[in-house]
Amino acid sequence: MNSEEIRKRFKESPKLKNFVDWLIMNQVQTRPRWYIRMLAPLYQHRGRHSVIHRSVRMDTPPYRKFSLGDYSVVESFSCINNAVGDVLIGDHTRIGLHNTIIGPVRIGDNVNLAQGITVTALNHNFNDPCKRIDEQGVSTSAVNIGNDIWIGANAVILPGVSIGNHSVVAAGAVVTKDVPAHTLVAGVPAKVIKEI
Repeated sequence: MNSEEIRKRFKESPKLKNFVDWLIMNQVQTRPRWYIRMLAPLYQHRGRHSVIHRSVRMDTPPYRKFSLGDYSVVESFSCINNAVGDVLIGDHTRIGLHNTIIGPVRIGDNVNLAQGITVTALNHNFNDPCKRIDEQGVSTSAVNIGNDIWIGANAVILPGVSIGNHSVVAAGAVVTKDVPAHTLVAGVPAKVIKEI
């Protein structure tokens, strides 16, 4: 039975899906249970000479992909979360101190993320005024960060954004729209400042 057949069975049986989800994820802490985290080296892909610092919070349940490329680093006190979508990080890429990455996110090769950056493909639904926001679920829209990119400190990359190759996102920028290749963007919301 392949992974698509397994996913189909879970979709057809909400009780089974909820039970397996309960076994894997701590519902209060919203992170994988301790025994799942102990098995992480078996289902996470870590490339040659890659480093994930000990203080990194790895919220990576086994039913989604996490991949860190060769010679890539995830710095201290970051949080990687693939609970709602795969997180794929390329080669020679650095995820800086205190970064938060919430999938589905694809980060290319030779990317440098400075400190305090949030890259999120997740939004909480809130349209029904008769329900609490935490009862309305979430929606995702994948983020794609190309190759050879520098993202400055405290920038925020929002759902659905694609950042083109050889681009720079200035510190503190809030990126709400796609960034063309070979450009510098800055501001809130981020706008193209110049071509590189």
